[in-house]
Parts: sequence; C-alpha cells; structure tokens
Amino acid sequence: MAKLKSLSALRRIVAAEKAKGRAVVLANGCFDLIHAGHIRYLRAAKDKGDVLIVALNSDRSLRKLKGKGRPILEQRERVEILSSFSFVDFVTVFDEPTVAGILQSLQPDIHVKGSDYTRETVPERDTVKAYGGRTAIVGGPKIRNTSDVVRDIASKMGHGA
Repeated sequence: MAKLKSLSALRRIVAAEKAKGRAVVLANGCFDLIHAGHIRYLRAAKDKGDVLIVALNSDRSLRKLKGKGRPILEQRERVEILSSFSFVDFVTVFDEPTVAGILQSLQPDIHVKGSDYTRETVPERDTVKAYGGRTAIVGGPKIRNTSDVVRDIASKMGHGA
C-alpha cells in the first residue's frame, strides 16, 4: 500500500508538489462501503487539482461517528480499496472527529466535501479559510449514503437494520 502515508511524509510531499506549482486537493470521509457516490466524489475531487490526498476516518473515529456495527470494512481494507483508484494519489488515516488537524498541518490548496454539505456547513471551513485555502463542494447530487446501502442489504436479506 505505497499510497498510504503518514502525516509527516505528506507534509514533505505537499511542500514538494506546491514548489512545482501543483495544486493539492484533500478529500476526507469514512468510505466504509464504497458506492457510486464515493467514486463521483473522489473523481470530481481529483478534477479540482493535480494531487489528491484522501484522509480516511480510522476504525475508532468511524465507530464514534456512525455507531454500533460500524465500520463494515476494517481500516486496512478501506485503505487498500482507496489506494487502488488511479485518481487517488495518497491516503492517510486520522482518529479525530474532524479533519481540521490534517488541514492545518498540510494546508492543501483545496478541501473538498460532498454535496451533502454546502460551503457554509463544512465543519472545517474556518480552518481552511484561516490558512488561505478554499473549500469546494463536489460529486453531484447526493443520491444515497453507506447507511442507506446497509439498510437496503439488511432489508433484502430479511433483517431489520
């Protein structure tokens, strides 16, 4: 999993990429069960710049955010899946409730969020603004999320979710 990088390694990579005049984009999320919405989001994120870093919620932070029964796929598997996408350049994992610390550390040119947010509702918008970056909403209309997929699967299997 060569695309998985520590925050300190990414700081060096981001500095080198910016020195070359390349735009760095950071996307983040749980990516617990990859579906078409995730693909649209990540492809659109990559279209915003030259280098796409995906900050992935750790198993522990995902469990805190989503509750019992989550994650569905362990962090190691989610890293491997994200790393397999040609449009994802690097992946890092974080434990915090938001990605603000990674944004402060890396200071990507653009922080992208999916269309379930507006620029006004992005939790890290003030962090990005403070270092001079910008926030973009990408990925098209939100059709469904992983929780919906889980409920659909449970229903089709004859179980309540």
